[in-house]
Amino acid sequence: MDKRPIGVFDSGLGGLSAVKAIIKYLPEEDIIYFGDTGRVPYGSRSEKIIETYAREDIKFLEKFGCKLIMAACGTVSSVAHNAISQVKEPFVGVVYPACAAAVKATRNNKIGVMGTSATINSGSYVKRIGELKPEAEVFGVSCPLLVSLVENDWIDSDNYIAKEIIKRYIEPLLEQGVDTIILGCTHFPHLAPIIGEIAGDNVTLIDTGYEAVMKAKEILEDNSLANDALHKGTAKYYISDKTQNFSEIANTLLGVDISDSTEFVDINS
Repeated sequence: MDKRPIGVFDSGLGGLSAVKAIIKYLPEEDIIYFGDTGRVPYGSRSEKIIETYAREDIKFLEKFGCKLIMAACGTVSSVAHNAISQVKEPFVGVVYPACAAAVKATRNNKIGVMGTSATINSGSYVKRIGELKPEAEVFGVSCPLLVSLVENDWIDSDNYIAKEIIKRYIEPLLEQGVDTIILGCTHFPHLAPIIGEIAGDNVTLIDTGYEAVMKAKEILEDNSLANDALHKGTAKYYISDKTQNFSEIANTLLGVDISDSTEFVDINS
């Protein structure tokens, strides 16, 4: 048994899709979540800045003695290779687990990837899928507005504006005949009901947060790092800006009130 927490970070609210999966599938594990709400989004930043932010986020989580650190952020997982390589603890990103799930799910070897500009430009998903399944065709589309939809709680399935934005992003992928779409940013699974409705029943959506958590579960079990199964896991949330709506939107995304578990911090202090 290892009582140390799992550390999870993202640019804002998106990584809560991974937290939700941890709470469901690893209920015995304690969680430290850091949402960099003061600097969201990461996806439109330069690689140098993303590397800097990732190092600072990781350093903050390491203060808690985390037994595993998860970058619940497609942009960091795709771009911040130098920061990731320096992590001493077991580390999980979202790219590799999602790609493994996608190549297993596809029936016609046509895979779409929805991501931030930085993620799509990095070619990370194309490269990894090519390693796993060379015959697969990968089609990427940059979806910069989707992060803002989630951060502003525009995720209702009847939200006309959200639907129109998502439709415009997805149509090029559907025209290519993809049967699998990777939601390559952990913000995007929060929009999965709308994305799934537009994509149709014949298209499989890959939830990057869920796949990362399944990989983390495997690592914990294989390395005897899992907590006692009888322990009821707790979660503590830290944010870098006192956004008024973080707890409110997080409550909607997680289905639980986290107001008393959320704290503003200056990670550089």
